[in-house]
Amino acid sequence: MINKPNNFDWLKNTLGPGILFASTAIGVSHLVQSTRAGANYGFGLLIFIIIANLFKYPFFEFASRYSNSTGKSIIEGYELLGKWVLWSYLIITLISMFFITSAVGAVTAGFLQNLFQTDHYGLWNHLILFLICGLILTIGKYNILDSLIKLIGSVLLLSTLIAFILVLFKGPVSQSLFPKIDFIKTDILFIIALMGWMPTAVDLSSWNSLWTLERIKQTNFKPTLQQTLFEFNIGYISSALLSICFLTLGAYLMFETNNDFSDSSALFANQVITLYTDSIGSWSYLLISISGFSIMFGTCIAVLDGYSRSAKECFRLAFKKNKTIPFYNVTVWSIILGSMAIILQFGSSIKNLVDLATTISFMIAPFIAFANYKLVSKSYLKEENTPQPWLKYLAVGGILYLIGFGTLFIYVRGVL
Repeated sequence: MINKPNNFDWLKNTLGPGILFASTAIGVSHLVQSTRAGANYGFGLLIFIIIANLFKYPFFEFASRYSNSTGKSIIEGYELLGKWVLWSYLIITLISMFFITSAVGAVTAGFLQNLFQTDHYGLWNHLILFLICGLILTIGKYNILDSLIKLIGSVLLLSTLIAFILVLFKGPVSQSLFPKIDFIKTDILFIIALMGWMPTAVDLSSWNSLWTLERIKQTNFKPTLQQTLFEFNIGYISSALLSICFLTLGAYLMFETNNDFSDSSALFANQVITLYTDSIGSWSYLLISISGFSIMFGTCIAVLDGYSRSAKECFRLAFKKNKTIPFYNVTVWSIILGSMAIILQFGSSIKNLVDLATTISFMIAPFIAFANYKLVSKSYLKEENTPQPWLKYLAVGGILYLIGFGTLFIYVRGVL
């Protein structure tokens, strides 16, 4: 392994996992949930987006920290905590991966239908989309994923920033962007769903770990801990800022209008793209349609890859199987089949599907958060690689935050 800390070659060799993380986050939580929050509540839910991004940060950082420090995935760390932790994570993964992937696939298919005007083909859009994603991953794996995400991520970043700046100059439709929220049952359930994937689900933190190791393998370059965390922070901070951009687009252009987001994935995609064209200009419709589909397509591939890698690692450790067994390819196609079954059940009811998936993510988050926190202690890492005190305190606050809102969810669903 080479290491050149005195120049910027390390950034070129390290860049990748953080960008993949941002792409995964930007997909549903930003395009769907943040925009819906702005359209329905103005800036009333801004504080919850900030809280989620802040309190979840340590657990994603810990995953990258652990892999760089140990050369192992954080899923291997779960096994060190106890076989029951590994098996619990495997069960969590098996339960959530179909719902999460189906939600991402439904949104992506909506952007595909909007771009190519293929909504009359119905569920064939979803099937063709999943088939293409599956073939890309089974043939090209990380190399294609890494290159693809960097390209389409930069396109969406540029177009989102342009739309954000122009809509600020244009001004909001409503003059009251901070409404009083009653916090009735529907409000609380949406807030929990919003935070469930803001910036993304905590159980997906293992993907950072796996992508970090894969990038090292791909480039034959071992970055320092500081370099790995710097690259991760680029992705995390970018996704956090973009969540506010999407909230602003929804608040400025749709809050207190007669428009509401459609439950149809194709119509929803058209409405999101219209938010851009209303601020940039109608000339940009095709460009934004391509950008929107591209980032969701990249997210769909990243989600399939992430779940397949994490499930493969769980199976390898739980059953002590040889690495040459094609768990990855088998898992990719198993997820596709299971996700299609869920989409068949929900049809085009995109809001319900997304809210269900994000709520599941939020409810299992405390378990993963505590495991990640435990694995970066002195018992598992060298003292110089453990987090700074402020980050540990933030992690404790994050665990309490996740438990508190999880308890609130149970109370609201069961009592109110």
